[in-house]
Amino acid sequence: MKKEVRKVVIAGNWKMNMTPSEAAKAVKETAELTAGKNGCDVVLCVPFVDIAVAAEAAKGTNVKIGAQNVHFEAKGAYTGECSASMLLEAGAEYVIIGHSERRQYFGETDETVNKRTKAALAAGLKVILCLGEVLEERQAGITAEIVSMQTKLDLAGISAEDLKNVIIAYEPVWAIGTGLTATPDQAEEVCAIIRNVVCGLYGCEAAEALTIQYGGSMNDGNAAELLSKVNVDGGLIGGASLVPAKFAKIVDAAQA
Repeated sequence: MKKEVRKVVIAGNWKMNMTPSEAAKAVKETAELTAGKNGCDVVLCVPFVDIAVAAEAAKGTNVKIGAQNVHFEAKGAYTGECSASMLLEAGAEYVIIGHSERRQYFGETDETVNKRTKAALAAGLKVILCLGEVLEERQAGITAEIVSMQTKLDLAGISAEDLKNVIIAYEPVWAIGTGLTATPDQAEEVCAIIRNVVCGLYGCEAAEALTIQYGGSMNDGNAAELLSKVNVDGGLIGGASLVPAKFAKIVDAAQA
């Protein structure tokens, strides 16, 4: 972390978990456990059906609410989708775009990630933009090439001004939901590669100000060591975010 030049953000991704009643309880508990801990921003990204109740439960607290996906069109015949304006009105401030599970299971591509990112930013949402390599790519030694390409494609046409509302989450696909975690040095190396690419695209001042999270099985046990790295500015937390006590310990680790 490098708090003097950029914001640290700890964001939870609940994935397909929590009914609305469960969500309200979990948000309130998380807010109580993280109250007054101002060393980082705290975000919970929840299923569509939970956004309104989560936003209500988070009122007056330090917890911000986000969605887990957004469609790139404003309206139309897109059954099952939600637009950026719908998310905003429901109470979302953030949205995750390009999560590896969306890419793996639902046909997400760098092109659609870019379109969703533009739509979300245009509507006033803050974007948590996910990218990362699969195991075969890491084993082949092409991690740098893959994340560099993704960064360039996903940010294509995004202005320097809009970049201020983008967080990049490096999430190695091989570490999502597997219990495997990149070592702190591996996380630092790839986050630095991403920052260097952004430096080439937008200038090094913009790159230095960009928040880059690590998002591969960060938990209450390994968060402190991961967050000790200069280029790791927070975490996108999966399973641990479903347990407020564990999530709060990660927030604690970001206070250093």
